[in-house]
Amino acid sequence: MTSAVLDALHAAVPRDSVVTDPDVVESYRHDRAMTISPGHPIALVRAGSTAEVRATLEVASRFGVPVVTRGAGTGLSGGSSAVDGCITLSTERMRAVRIDRAGMQAVVQPGLLNAELKAAARAEGLWYPPDPSSYEICSIGGNLATNAGGLCCVKYGVTTDYVLGLEVVLADGRTLRLGGSTVKNVAGYDLKRLFIGSEGTLGVITEATLALRPVPPVPTTIAATFPDAVRAGEAVAAITASLRPSALELMDAAAIDAVQRVTPMGFGSEVGALLIAQTDADPAEADVVAEHCRAAGAADVVVSDDEVEGELLMGARRRAITCVERLGAVLIEDVGVPVPRVPELIAAVADVAARRRTLVPVIGHAGDGNLHPLVTFDPTDHAARDRAEVAFDEIMDAALDLGGTVTGEHGIGSLKARQLGRQLGDDVMELTRTVKAALDPAGILNPGKWI
Repeated sequence: MTSAVLDALHAAVPRDSVVTDPDVVESYRHDRAMTISPGHPIALVRAGSTAEVRATLEVASRFGVPVVTRGAGTGLSGGSSAVDGCITLSTERMRAVRIDRAGMQAVVQPGLLNAELKAAARAEGLWYPPDPSSYEICSIGGNLATNAGGLCCVKYGVTTDYVLGLEVVLADGRTLRLGGSTVKNVAGYDLKRLFIGSEGTLGVITEATLALRPVPPVPTTIAATFPDAVRAGEAVAAITASLRPSALELMDAAAIDAVQRVTPMGFGSEVGALLIAQTDADPAEADVVAEHCRAAGAADVVVSDDEVEGELLMGARRRAITCVERLGAVLIEDVGVPVPRVPELIAAVADVAARRRTLVPVIGHAGDGNLHPLVTFDPTDHAARDRAEVAFDEIMDAALDLGGTVTGEHGIGSLKARQLGRQLGDDVMELTRTVKAALDPAGILNPGKWI
């Protein structure tokens, strides 16, 4: 059947869009969740248009071949990892962007990088707020597929908050227009939100109309060090109970150490946690944040309106995952809890790390309760890997016990599929399968992920 599928693909899309070279296909088999073992595709299709996406899905539907859609490959949960016998559908060539200055909107294709959209918007005096830590290398399509958040979402919201309309291709090749370009639109079910965060299991997003905002003022940055991460968590709970900073990020001692091995930041071994906050509204907010930090036991608090200094600190936070990855293999958590329970989650992670004798640096968007414990282990040590996998599950259990979620922004993918049912429950899982069956009755879209 493989040869028949390839013949059909070559007839349906330009020949240079279909790749079977093993060395090239190999580099598209997985995303950054390298602890996932991906399958082997029969072909890679690098689509250049909605028409090519539609044609690819029509072929896949005709032959019952799985399709795994892939953006920039920066995902952290194995959402775009290949399955055996699939077509890997890459949207990286679909990079068009059009800015509507008067309407404060952007119409973009999914392969456009988040940073490229930000640059195009800024050239028109506008701003696209969602900013994952990987914004320089992640694609808008991937952001939509996982409903990505980022550093500023504590105040400005996540990807879905900026989506006005979508163009989506279903498994059978039907192309839908959902939503539109109006600020308000309540005609019918809000079906576009079904696809945001669906990780390619319901359809392929080929275009998005996104809301833009005015460029915000240069923020004031507050950096506070604490003797331990739990006290930093207590400061987070107090800050968010009184105001909404534009960013509120946390790094524990292990994360700080990993970053300092690559880029010295000048922090001593006595620093147990670093809280980085930014405010871009009333300048007095910075003083309120600083006071909450001191009240929670901060050892040192620095307030700066130097934009370069602020970006250096935020840049160190953005690099934390790549720095921790130098220490070994990493199972990257993405748990979230109600913000007042952040201190309890931090304590629970420390307990799991100690009991399982596993290094678990903690970073995260503390201002909205979304933390990334980074379960780190030596991949050549089987016992260490086993302990790490148990720790990974126990941290998710701890988040659920605190009324939280197993993923705030990275998605379920392959890494967390076994945990989804516990969070959602049997009735919601049944409804989820019903929706999946209605839109993808043959189950060819990203099979094995979620359900």
